[in-house]
Amino acid sequence: MKKLTRVALIGNHLPRRCGIATFTHDLHQAISASQPELDTCVVAMTDHGRSYEYPSLVRFQIQDQSIEGYVKAAEFLNSSHFDAVSLQHEFGIFGGEAGSHIMELLSRLHMPIVTTFHTILLEPTEAQRSVMQRIIGISAKVVVMSETGRRILCSTYGVSPEKIELIPHGIPDVPFRETYQAKAKLGFIDKTVILTFGLLSPNKGIEVMIDAMPSIIAHCPSAVYVVLGATHPNLVRDQGEAYRDRLKARVRQLGVESHVAFFDQFVDQSTLLEFISMCDVYVTPYLKEAQMTSGTLAYSFGLGRAVVSTPYWHAKELLAEGRGVLVPFGDSRAIGEEIVALLTNDVRRHAMRKRAYATSRSMTWNQIALRYLAVLDAARGDASPAAFSPIGAALDWRKRHEIPEVRTGHFVSMCDDTGLLQHAVHSVADRSHGYCVDDNARALILACALGEPGETSLPDSMTSRFAAFVQHAWNPDTQRFRNFMSYSRCWLEEQGSEDSHGRTLWALGECVRSQTSPPRRSWAKGLFENALPTVENFRSPRAWAFALLGIDAYCARTTPHPSVIRIRGILAKRLMEGLTAVTTKDWIWFEDELAYDNARLPQSLILTGLTTGNSSFVEAGLKSLRWLMTLQKTSTGFFRPVGTEAFGVSRQVPEKFDQQPVDAAATISACLSAWRATAGEEWADDAQLTFRWFLGANDLGISLVDPVTGACSDGLHRDRRNENNGAESVLSYLIGLVEVRKFARIAAQRSKPAGFLALSA
Repeated sequence: MKKLTRVALIGNHLPRRCGIATFTHDLHQAISASQPELDTCVVAMTDHGRSYEYPSLVRFQIQDQSIEGYVKAAEFLNSSHFDAVSLQHEFGIFGGEAGSHIMELLSRLHMPIVTTFHTILLEPTEAQRSVMQRIIGISAKVVVMSETGRRILCSTYGVSPEKIELIPHGIPDVPFRETYQAKAKLGFIDKTVILTFGLLSPNKGIEVMIDAMPSIIAHCPSAVYVVLGATHPNLVRDQGEAYRDRLKARVRQLGVESHVAFFDQFVDQSTLLEFISMCDVYVTPYLKEAQMTSGTLAYSFGLGRAVVSTPYWHAKELLAEGRGVLVPFGDSRAIGEEIVALLTNDVRRHAMRKRAYATSRSMTWNQIALRYLAVLDAARGDASPAAFSPIGAALDWRKRHEIPEVRTGHFVSMCDDTGLLQHAVHSVADRSHGYCVDDNARALILACALGEPGETSLPDSMTSRFAAFVQHAWNPDTQRFRNFMSYSRCWLEEQGSEDSHGRTLWALGECVRSQTSPPRRSWAKGLFENALPTVENFRSPRAWAFALLGIDAYCARTTPHPSVIRIRGILAKRLMEGLTAVTTKDWIWFEDELAYDNARLPQSLILTGLTTGNSSFVEAGLKSLRWLMTLQKTSTGFFRPVGTEAFGVSRQVPEKFDQQPVDAAATISACLSAWRATAGEEWADDAQLTFRWFLGANDLGISLVDPVTGACSDGLHRDRRNENNGAESVLSYLIGLVEVRKFARIAAQRSKPAGFLALSA
């Protein structure tokens, strides 16, 4: 069969104002971008009595009540010889009873139809059921956006599971960002922002959220609830702005006018993304369960926002297992309490954001476009999409116990004259996401580690580049490091997260300890001492831990400034207090939740205790690390890092997936620090066990690394590894590898028994 060359989409389209119009626009744009040689167009549905200035990609429009329009649209598609059609189905956008007019078009088409159901009713009327079953019968494939949709199609409409494809709602592919820059741009610089957006209508539950504002303000006086979106056109047509007026009256009645802001506008995507980027919590207080999908929810989740929502079908699935917070329908008290809990717990909120962002990477529009194209191709009788293909030549950990050589080919390919790029598409650097100080600080740590005897150093010019990035990230006005930078070398914020600041201090400390260049060591010492005092005001335990690791390295090479000694004591004491306050018989940890880089917390206490001679720090670090390791080992003896599905969930046993390289690297470091403190063989064994996770000793038995280039996958999913090889992952692998190689050299000198990982020849 010939290659797919022409595809048409049927649905609403911008500038018509509705969710289907936005979805059709975004899907078409993504398909066109992913396969530019493909000829694509849209057949747009136009509501009765309206007209729109459609873009040229809309080659045909149908007045929804005109039977003749549907017939002529079919003639257009057939005469243009399209290979396949993607139909966006929603009952309200087609004419006739239950939208039955669409069959006048579909029944005349000569090409296969793939139908995406945006609404699937659990209890349809007879007319709705009839139309649905006719559309299902004529479609080669049907697409749903949730497991609930799949179940209802099977149980209520009798659809064969083989006919159903689950493809989630698409999201824009944008970097993970803090809120500062967007707040400054939109005029909310000193505010804590709660956001709802979308077309306004009574089923959205905005009044429930407004009723929660007094209790939220009592705990968070800077809180502002931003309601972004025009009133639904159908509601305006029938009732004018009566609903919006009722909401404003309720705001005045509660006396919260200065804490609720209405933006009555249908915004373009760039403006919408700015609003989402500035919010601290996104909320969807919808009143009904039967909502199969929500584009507003998908977008906010995909931008890494902490989400509080009622448990309608889409939210129930997307936010399960700690990816967000669910509250009962119509319960203002509950929604207020959960929002306050997030706004007053930065660690939990940040962990939830990271979890949402990491989980949503498979939902970006470019990924969704590829899946739609595969389904459209399959509908024509083509072979199914290509199966998973491994990256590079995997190492079989069962047959080989040598530690690989350090290969930096992929790492170097991710760097340019500015620094290290954040992300990759497979093994190709993705410039669209730019840079961050987090990764360039890690790169500086790697550069320092490769200066160890027995390793091949990076070129000095590369080390200088990472140092220069860190220096440029320093913002003396805020006394904080910026984090995210665009590819055009524009900073995207005035200050980064607390964790990124702490990690940068760690890199500077390593530079003080390891650099053979006196000028660079002097630079690192000065910047470290300038940037450290800010950490006293931080609330993130991981930022404290990273700073303590930096202090440990700094103190190893220089006479510490008295303020450094004082701050080290404060941060270590805070970790000890957190451990004491939270620990129970079954939960020996610093927080109520597990998140990323967990092992860095006990590692920082162990090293601080060793340096200061404080045995209580060492004992606390060993105790908490031992507990963590019991959670990170499978019954079959593999290492299993805390899966991102468990991030931010209170006192939950870790989930299996998604597993991240950064957690493996942290665990290797912590176990080797524990070995240094105790000389215990079990810690050396745990470090080796953890390193083998990279090489295939994991739940799926597949290697995450390419031993030829040093590339490392971005994670391990339930059924595959992540094909992308971003900066954080390759750095985690290489830093872990260098540490294990260093330890192997020490072990060889001490005549470690056979079976210990040995350096490859």
